[in-house]
Amino acid sequence: MSVDNKVCLIVIDGWGVVPQSEGNAVKNANTPVMDALAADDNRATTIDAAGLAVGLPAGLMGNSEVGHLTIGSGRALYQDLVRINLAIEDREDPKKGIYHNPNLLAACKRATEGSNRLHLIGLVSDGGVHSHINHMLAFLDTAKRNNVKDAFLHFIGDGRDTRPTSGVGYLKQTLDYMEKIGYGKLADVTGRYYAMDRDKRWERIQIAYEGYVQGKGEVVPDAKAAVELMQARYDKPEGEGRLTDEFMTPIIVKDSQGTINDNDTVIFFDFRADRMREIAEAFGIKPPFETSKIPSNLGVYCMTQYNAAFPMPQLFPPQVPTNVLAEAISNAKHKQCHVAETEKYAHVTFFFNGGQEKQFEGEERVMVPSPKDVPTYDLKPQMNAAGVGDEVIKAVKSGNFPFVMCNFAPPDMVGHTGQYKPTILACEATDAAIGRIQQTCKEQGYVMLVTADHGNAEQMISPQGGPHTAHTVNRVPFYMFDPNNKYAWKKTTRNTTLQDVSPTVLELLGIPVPKEMEGESLLQLA
Repeated sequence: MSVDNKVCLIVIDGWGVVPQSEGNAVKNANTPVMDALAADDNRATTIDAAGLAVGLPAGLMGNSEVGHLTIGSGRALYQDLVRINLAIEDREDPKKGIYHNPNLLAACKRATEGSNRLHLIGLVSDGGVHSHINHMLAFLDTAKRNNVKDAFLHFIGDGRDTRPTSGVGYLKQTLDYMEKIGYGKLADVTGRYYAMDRDKRWERIQIAYEGYVQGKGEVVPDAKAAVELMQARYDKPEGEGRLTDEFMTPIIVKDSQGTINDNDTVIFFDFRADRMREIAEAFGIKPPFETSKIPSNLGVYCMTQYNAAFPMPQLFPPQVPTNVLAEAISNAKHKQCHVAETEKYAHVTFFFNGGQEKQFEGEERVMVPSPKDVPTYDLKPQMNAAGVGDEVIKAVKSGNFPFVMCNFAPPDMVGHTGQYKPTILACEATDAAIGRIQQTCKEQGYVMLVTADHGNAEQMISPQGGPHTAHTVNRVPFYMFDPNNKYAWKKTTRNTTLQDVSPTVLELLGIPVPKEMEGESLLQLA
């Protein structure tokens, strides 16, 4: 079975597109091949490779991993924080909204059919490193909507990702919200030092656990008194019992009667796994310490996958994309070849294939050795661009592979050193290799596509002065060389992104675009 067009996809690492010249190694390098491709108005555009376009928080620079993941899967695979934020922003959305989250609804249903008591356990702040207060507030809304009689908050104080005495403000914010919606009760307050240990200091977890289950701690009559006690602990002199958020020993609110009892339902709402594993294990499996009371028949749910071995359902389980580009080509019974040097080999295999180790049927892989004779790549800025070019040319000339793809590492790896002149040389070496591939594609009738996973080499001077060594949020090229001048890019006003690369490749090949891909082909007849 033949393809409509054979395709060679080149992914340059760290090659962004910006107009300014100062500190721009891409623009100031001698790159006649890329310059000519960029000058073809019908077949040159730029695409978004940062922030939400690649599944990262808005405004965050892209990276090699998510860049290749997005290119290869034809969709943005949102980081957990972004997925959850979007679910809360669009809470009524029947596909992704938090009000329709299957396991959150299952937790609410279990609660209403059982003890009618739902417990929310997690870090309450807007630090955004382990959790976010807005997630917890949205869970309260969801529980109320689903007629759960009582929802109890087990407030974990932060003080590491936020100011050490900011917790009382988050507690007041939470209590104000509970009063506003007429729902929810504060069960207790405990610092993350106890509830979020990650180093098997089970004696700390035990203090939090027994506060939650037995009400062990300093008992106060109501939530207002808990606020006052937190403040009083802040106000004590150092060495005389002063406690800040992280180190709060349990404060138990008597009138809420919020201890975790037999048949109750528990949700852990931190999205980051490492500091939830121990406390979740204590409730979801069994406590690995001696304690006098262990509630039976608990329903325990976790925000994300804290440990692959845990049996507890997750509200936002890991995403393993299906029908990625390599898989779609394999399913169509075509052969493909992925080429990179050692430094970026994982990116054209594991990440390009959707974060999977799987090598699809008909997929061949070629690893070209990166230089080992230099401590940093600014001392050999060409790296092994020539070797990658040689292997791609060999694959194209073989006639065995309707789809060939590769990565060129030098602009990114040398750009990270902050050395401007070597980065120019890295860009020039990459351009020269692309030129040789282009000539071979012309001879063999391949359509050549050139893009990048993120920016880097185009910004070598920091806005504050001095070298800039990080990735950027700049757009990246998406250039096409069509030896028959049959195709051009569509004119569109939407934000084109790395998600659009795979659908474009598939349309060129003549393979249907899987419904799981969210990008769109940019192809049209010239």
